[in-house]
Amino acid sequence: MIDIVTVDTPHPYPPRISAFTRPFWDALAEGRLLTTRSVTTGALTFPPKPISPADWTTDVEWVELSGSGVLYSHTTIHAAPTAFVGDLPYRVAIVDLDEGLRVATRHIGEIAPVIGAPVDLVAVRHTDAVSFAARSRA
Repeated sequence: MIDIVTVDTPHPYPPRISAFTRPFWDALAEGRLLTTRSVTTGALTFPPKPISPADWTTDVEWVELSGSGVLYSHTTIHAAPTAFVGDLPYRVAIVDLDEGLRVATRHIGEIAPVIGAPVDLVAVRHTDAVSFAARSRA
């Protein structure tokens, strides 16, 4: 399980949900982070995909991730597309998850990001959608 953070604003750019990705978004709303894994090789992929890029199989299964990782890199955005102007400035992070995946996402919270420091992915529940972000651990 991952923490859920509630934000009292609409998502600036709500995700596109397809029949395939619906399990990911539904689980995220419950505080679970899912992705897909090749049944043949066990290779994980993120974001979830109906075809494993490791072996091109469509034989994939849903698995839960811990959401724990280490901050690989980060930057602060000061100029953004129109949808995100109201959030300026905001941070974007690259996180190496414990399961071996590298994920790009927003960085939220009061603790400043430090490269190499532990972070957790959290579900962010907006008034109209759910997303995820990284948050540095104390």
